Amino acid sequence: MTALGIGPLLFAAAMAGSVTKGVDVLTFTMKRLDGSPQALSEYKGKVVMLVNTASRCGLTPQYEGLEALYDKYEHRGFVVLGFPANNFAGQEPGMDGEIAEFCRATYDIRFPMFSKISVKGADIHPLYKALTTLPAPLGGDVKWNFQKYLLDRQGAVVAKFDPQTQPEDPAIVAKIEALLAEGS
Repeated sequence: MTALGIGPLLFAAAMAGSVTKGVDVLTFTMKRLDGSPQALSEYKGKVVMLVNTASRCGLTPQYEGLEALYDKYEHRGFVVLGFPANNFAGQEPGMDGEIAEFCRATYDIRFPMFSKISVKGADIHPLYKALTTLPAPLGGDVKWNFQKYLLDRQGAVVAKFDPQTQPEDPAIVAKIEALLAEGS
């Protein structure tokens, strides 16, 4: 168990290949950090990792691992989508421009980053409402910054990883590679 009282992998069943059909989170249009709209449907056909991020969190160094995954697998059809959120201990207080500058200057982030949203509570963004209301084992509250969701090439959520699970964790890498192989 971690300090948050949760195991390193929230839902082992998801890793075993459980897929939730019927919920397509790639139907949303989101605002990028630069203010431009981005239809998430443009990522259909790719293996997608959705991550809620924060710049002042003990887990913030995971940006480095997320960028490394993106760099390694982008050419095979993988993308990381970052969603800054200030829902946990005020760890993402900046405005979009400040977040963009932090990501560029500190971690040289190239993967798509979106405007700050809420991932829990009364003002939860509809994207995260869709994710959190999925049936078990994929749904449930976002536990902290850097919770990760993997989507297959059709846009179905197929795995959810605990915030403490590092992007380079062998279970994440194996799942990404398996999903990429399915589309080859």
